Amino acid sequence: MRQYLTLKSGHTLCIHDTPGDQGTIIAVHGLTGNYKQLEHFQEAFTGRYRFISYDVRGRGNSDPASTDTSIRAHAEDLLELVETLDIKAPILMGYSMGAYICAWVASKLTQVKALILLDGAGEPDETSRKLVLPSLKRLEGVYPSEQKYVSEVKELYTKLGVSWNDVLAENVKYDVKQIDTGWEHKSESLLIEQDFESFYSFMPTEVCSRITCKTFLLIATGKIANQSPLFREEGYSKTRESIKHVQVYDMNVNHYELVFNEQPLIVSQIEAFLEVK
Repeated sequence: MRQYLTLKSGHTLCIHDTPGDQGTIIAVHGLTGNYKQLEHFQEAFTGRYRFISYDVRGRGNSDPASTDTSIRAHAEDLLELVETLDIKAPILMGYSMGAYICAWVASKLTQVKALILLDGAGEPDETSRKLVLPSLKRLEGVYPSEQKYVSEVKELYTKLGVSWNDVLAENVKYDVKQIDTGWEHKSESLLIEQDFESFYSFMPTEVCSRITCKTFLLIATGKIANQSPLFREEGYSKTRESIKHVQVYDMNVNHYELVFNEQPLIVSQIEAFLEVK
């Protein structure tokens, strides 16, 4: 069920909360995503795990991002979400930017039961910047119709190796809103870029050494547009070395396929990870 949650800070988040009785997974999406970005995972776990996904501030229908937005600011929101909903032993699942956010929270919150990092929380390099920044141009324009925006994003993701589907189409539609002159993205490109640049301030040795819960780290080794992975495998070396209880999985899937297409093998690996006492 989709609803709105106001934190003690006064910020309001749009959350999607589905039931389960084996624990609570809180899932955090990527840089330009929204709660729908994790829909395949939410569908896979709902019924067994309570699954909460939400729009990070500055995305979807949550409040706008602050001018000092960063992964750390978003992590503070997640800490408040856990407190507001009174979740005693959350399982944190983060994809891309969400992985940085969840890792930071897990380093602060000792009651986290498990941490799932889906291709994030490593050290990005210049290749990451070259792959990400051009894609943010789509956030700046005004489009004559919703379908025009969807068509442009479909072309972009198809080039990146993602199989287009109805779930992805609904995800993309949710990103835009109608204004007097057409349709525009709900996010501000400069603040999105600011969030991305904050990835480079993430220090795995400092943050990850404070994570005490068991951790699942998936590294997507598939190339994007036949160039390279978004995050190179060597960028995860300090993350792997610093987390005390970590299981690492390398998978030949690219960063975007990881969430936009169904991944039953990954789901089964996460299931097995969560079932280990």
